[in-house]
Amino acid sequence: MSEIIYPYIPAGREFIFVAETNEFMALAKKIRDTESTDFKNPTAAVIVQNGKVIGQSANHSKLKNKKLIDLHSKYCIRRILQVPSGKGYFLCPGCATYKQHGESSAIRDALKKNHDTVGADLYLYGHWWCCQPCWNAMIKAGIKNVYLVENAYALFARK
Repeated sequence: MSEIIYPYIPAGREFIFVAETNEFMALAKKIRDTESTDFKNPTAAVIVQNGKVIGQSANHSKLKNKKLIDLHSKYCIRRILQVPSGKGYFLCPGCATYKQHGESSAIRDALKKNHDTVGADLYLYGHWWCCQPCWNAMIKAGIKNVYLVENAYALFARK
């Protein structure tokens, strides 16, 4: 199998892969399945510090109206223009910005609960990489490791 080329990954950082049965990855999957409002690419993140969940969130669509969500799924401007994944969120009013992504939202959840995120780990289910703004948020928050589910690329990459 060829090496995966990530659209973005900061120098000195890497993904760690765990089984879907890992308790924190399984929780991220459950949150994605029950709380994400982004039906095109649902994801969720769980932040863990010393074996305890301190923050969690799913990604959310900026759109709340079902008809607009359906319209966006058919006519996403970024998809029509073939904008690479992780880029040009501002082009499409239906695409969530990184502020609605699971990683950034989970960090805000942990901080809102007055938890220290420095040295914590983040488990992401539903995607095979993290965009630059989410990496920046994770680095700023002091997230140590980022975990993806095994075979994330095969499961979630758009081909």
